[in-house]
Amino acid sequence: MLDSVTINQLRAFVAVCDQGSFSGAARKLRRAQSAISHAIKVLETAFDVELFERNTRKAQLTAAGHSLLPDARAVISRTEEMKNRASSIAKTGAPQVSVAVDAYFPRSHLINCLRKLQAEFHNALIDLRITTMQGGENLVLERVCALAVTINNVPEVNPDAIERDWLCEVEMVTVCAPSHPLASTPEPIPMDEFSRHVQIVVTDNQPGAEKIQQGVAGKRQWLVNDLSAKRDLLNAGLGWGHLPLHLVRDDLASGQLVELERRAWHLGSLTFMISQRRGHDLSPCEFRLVELLGAPQCDSKNGQRAAPTHLSTAVPPDPAPGDQAADL
Repeated sequence: MLDSVTINQLRAFVAVCDQGSFSGAARKLRRAQSAISHAIKVLETAFDVELFERNTRKAQLTAAGHSLLPDARAVISRTEEMKNRASSIAKTGAPQVSVAVDAYFPRSHLINCLRKLQAEFHNALIDLRITTMQGGENLVLERVCALAVTINNVPEVNPDAIERDWLCEVEMVTVCAPSHPLASTPEPIPMDEFSRHVQIVVTDNQPGAEKIQQGVAGKRQWLVNDLSAKRDLLNAGLGWGHLPLHLVRDDLASGQLVELERRAWHLGSLTFMISQRRGHDLSPCEFRLVELLGAPQCDSKNGQRAAPTHLSTAVPPDPAPGDQAADL
């Protein structure tokens, strides 16, 4: 019977409560009093409870009526919200943005960008995926996502179908726990010494992923598929690895991790690109998201350098000789 409940019946219920009488509700809703009475009876039959006391002159709620009134108000409110949203979509269309973001991208900055986007595009349908390695561009190629935030040093999935533009950079550091043998090794440390110890490496676990690893010192690797697992293993002293500075700034400050100096092994900043299908025209919502992601919101406070505002005019800095991404 609950399937027979209508929004007009709920409006009648709320109006009787607000006006204190069936006649008052009829005047407010511009309906016949008999129609209001009928709506309440239908509701009571559907709910199998009495909403109003029958032995009083005023419309007095029963205990069940008091309990159900907030629910009725909530349903009406959500219906009005839905009507307004539908009206807006009918006039301007529903903005949509689907984006895959690499796990190394600064999380706090991503969250701030999404909050701002939701505030500016109230009706936007946002589809977010957190990926690693080539996962983001694979989703773009499969048309699951329109955009992907990708690490520059990760080989393009299909250069003929996907184009990249520079977005921003994030500073990287090589770290281990104070209890790890490398922490007491005289610095700077050569790559051969690094290769003698287990390196914690983030991978997407896809076939052939080991062929595109970069910033890896040797064969002794523990493979994980998320940064939090990598950070936990590093804090436990079980290996060493490269991590974004913004992620481990507090660990370094507290002494939970120590930074290692490399010898004859340059580790450049992590460069992020925005990937999209060739010929794809960014919608206003998509363009705004790219603008926010690349905006100079994250300075030295969290290890991200300022980026140009407009994707189309962004020019990446020249990489230093031997630049390579952190292990992914």
